[in-house]
Amino acid sequence: MNKVPGSQWNASETEDAARLHLLSPAEAMEKLGQSSRPVIAYGEGIYVVDTKGRRLIDGPGGMWCTQIGYNRHEIADAIAQQALRLAYNSPWYTTNSPAAELAARIAALTPGDLNRVFFTTGGSTAVDSALRFVEFHNNVLGRPEKKHIIVRREGYHGSTALTAACSGRAGNWPNFDIVSDRISFISSPNMRFAGGKDEAGFLDWLVDEFQQEIARIGADKVAVFLAEPLLASGGVIIPPKGYHARFKAVCEEHDIVYISDEVVTAFGRCGEWFASEKVFGVVPDIITFAKGVTSGYVPLGGFAISERLLEKVSGDKAKGSHYSNGYTYTGHPVSCAAALANIGVIEKDGILDHVREISGYFAERLHSLTDLPLVADVRASGLVGCVECLIDRSSADATDIDKRIGARIDAHCAELGLIVRPLGNMCVMSPPLVITRAQIDDMIAILRQGILRTAVEIEQGELV
Repeated sequence: MNKVPGSQWNASETEDAARLHLLSPAEAMEKLGQSSRPVIAYGEGIYVVDTKGRRLIDGPGGMWCTQIGYNRHEIADAIAQQALRLAYNSPWYTTNSPAAELAARIAALTPGDLNRVFFTTGGSTAVDSALRFVEFHNNVLGRPEKKHIIVRREGYHGSTALTAACSGRAGNWPNFDIVSDRISFISSPNMRFAGGKDEAGFLDWLVDEFQQEIARIGADKVAVFLAEPLLASGGVIIPPKGYHARFKAVCEEHDIVYISDEVVTAFGRCGEWFASEKVFGVVPDIITFAKGVTSGYVPLGGFAISERLLEKVSGDKAKGSHYSNGYTYTGHPVSCAAALANIGVIEKDGILDHVREISGYFAERLHSLTDLPLVADVRASGLVGCVECLIDRSSADATDIDKRIGARIDAHCAELGLIVRPLGNMCVMSPPLVITRAQIDDMIAILRQGILRTAVEIEQGELV
């Protein structure tokens, strides 16, 4: 059997090693060691190729992150050159040129006065570190009771102990110990659960619920509201127009920090460097980012923070304090060099303009699937979208059988040349930002066939 590209092993040897020795995220423990996931050998453009030779459109864009696509030599060269020049420095005692330059570049791209950047290892640690800054901030200000975090059902913020507790997808919780004494959840801004209200009426209801939750806890105890601009892993839930500005105004009234979790939406996914202000109408106090900052080539995350917040706990007001949160790989020079190269490619190739130009077509083609019997809803913003499927399309809730639909659609689509990210009864699509109209057509045509094949299985009683 032929060797896997870039490896000394063949496909069978690689799959056996994965089956016997890898513990993967979301591992089904009952089947541990019985099979391995498809092994991806290499990628090019918007496509990946597995060890069986299947060429697949990368519908989820890796994990919402492969903005500029695969096999870009600009990024690989930048990584190699920086690794040879300086592979590592200790962020506790020194810094490096790529980290300093990247911080300045990001500060120039953020809205408002978010001019200082802290680097982490990825999205989970970015959100965790931002929340820890809010804790630090209130402790220095002499407000140790102001620590409560308000988040939303169906939101997702990471896999550290704290960020997992802030993630409102209950399916992530079983058999883990979830911190809950200072975290509370308010409703998802999903219009499917508006109970007959129009968009404006639903928004008023959501704002009122937020205000009531603050009153219940006590404004002197609520520290932060943490929200994705759109709820990505919750199924690309797009809030009513004006939602974020209304919630930010409530936060300002009660001296609550507003964190915009842009781990998914930043660096072009919605056609802007950061989506908070230009797409969703809010200038937050802190923005978290990861994923698209390097287009997934190497791990990197971080947060940008308002000068207004920093001013309260720095200089003469610091009281001798240190923001001692940090990581071995904070500001890693190779990752920061990759991010600088990634930003360069996005600028050189006009990728943000391309996303803004093509996103309407992407949404239109996704909505063309609404004629199918299983499709209950379609949502899209920029180049991220979701097709929600239900056997009973008039229902707002997914049954146990519904929750298996996404996996079946994904399996059929993989046979036809497309990876889909299944989330229960939902199919999420967030392809590389360099996708063309013709490639969108290919993607939607395969997704249509996957949905139709799954509908036939349901009719024949095979999905039980």
